[in-house]
Parts: sequence; structure tokens; C-alpha cells
Amino acid sequence: MTHPARVALVTGGARGIGRGCALALAARGLDIVLVDLLRPEMERTAAELQALGRATMIEEADVADHARAKEIAESVSRKFGRLDVLVNNAGRGNPTGILEITEEAFDRTIAVNLKSCFNYIQACVPLMQQGGGGRIVSMSSLNAHTGGVTSAVSKFSYAAAKAGIVGMTRALAKELGPEIAINCVCPGIIETELGNSLTKARGPELAKKIALKRVGKPADVGELVAFLATVEPCFITGQDITIDGFQWEI
Repeated sequence: MTHPARVALVTGGARGIGRGCALALAARGLDIVLVDLLRPEMERTAAELQALGRATMIEEADVADHARAKEIAESVSRKFGRLDVLVNNAGRGNPTGILEITEEAFDRTIAVNLKSCFNYIQACVPLMQQGGGGRIVSMSSLNAHTGGVTSAVSKFSYAAAKAGIVGMTRALAKELGPEIAINCVCPGIIETELGNSLTKARGPELAKKIALKRVGKPADVGELVAFLATVEPCFITGQDITIDGFQWEI
């Protein structure tokens, strides 16, 4: 008897870390749902996933939209009949300081980085529970712990949102266990489209203060996320796991 493939939904999956997560999960045999605003990039990533033999689904959406998250969960249910893994990866930075930031900009930073996790967890958990459980991995940041180092491309509003993900993860691990394990990942400096201005300008300098002597790649984070999403048996939940090559103040 052939069992249907497991299914993962990745927000912000068009490029960067989200793409890295999608590719790593596809390599482990999961079909992939991509959610992003960047449709051309989503289509290119979907083609890569299909080349690996995986079924894909793309949904253009603003992750801050609560109603849209529920619509997408319903679409996943109709197409695949299951959801096993949710990766809350979508996010945006904000380099503005406390005295300059507008209320609108602060609210948007919180909505895209933190509220989006609430949106998709609330929308997707019922479908995951129908299948007996699953895994959730949310993307926090090293800034949740450091508040952002001097070179950080994002400042307090981003750090606040990412710290909120850590608290949400710990609380929901108690609420959703044992059927659903939920963890978050805290990347350091990763070479992505959003961070390229920093890594291109200061890559060699930054690498000197990282124990592994390089900045991270999306594939590095993707492999960790895929491990948390698929490892059996699983006795890891409610954790925030740093992946930064062991960097100190930069």
C-alpha cells in the first residue's frame, strides 16, 4: 500500500532561508506548499522542488493577513488532505531606532514577524491534529537574545518580534504537546537576499569573528529545520536553537 507523502508549508518560501528550508524538506521526501508575496521567485523555487520529484503548491499572500492564512490551510486540506510540518519563516527587518520609528512601521514589523506565526499556527494546527500531529518550526533570530549587535541590519522592533517567537514557542509546546512538537531557530548572519548588503560589504571581516570562519548559508538553516521537522523519535520541543557558527560581538 502506498502512503501519501508528508506535506510541509513554508511561509516566506520564495527565496533565502525559506527556499533553503523547502529544498531540505523536499530532499527528505515532503511535498511543499510555498507562501510568499514574491510570485516569480516562488515559481522558480517550485520548479526546483518539482525537479526533485515533489508535488508543490504556491500561494501568494501577505502573511500578516489572518483570514488569508485560514484560506490557505483550507486549500492545503483540499489538495493534499494533510499537513505534517509548518515552517514559519516569513519576516522583514527594520533598521529604525526608537525615536525615529513610526507606529505604523512598528506595527508592521510585529505583524510580519510575530503575528504571522500566530496566523499560520492557528490556521494549520487543526489540519495537523486531524492527521495525528506534526511539527512546527518558527524562525526567530540571534537578535532575540542579543538585541542586535552594532552591525545588525535590524534594531529593536525586529528584536522584540523575534523574542516574542521564542516565548510563543515555549508556551505552545506545553499547549500542543504531545501530538505537535514546536521549536524555533535563531540564525546569526546568513547570506540571503535581504542581508546581502551586509554580507557582501563585510563578509571577510564578519567571518573573522565567527568560530567556523564563514557566514551562514540558507542551506545551513534548512538542514537544521528539516532535522527538527523530521527526526524520529522526537524528544525536542519548546526550544530555541541558535545557528550562528558561534559568533561573538560583531
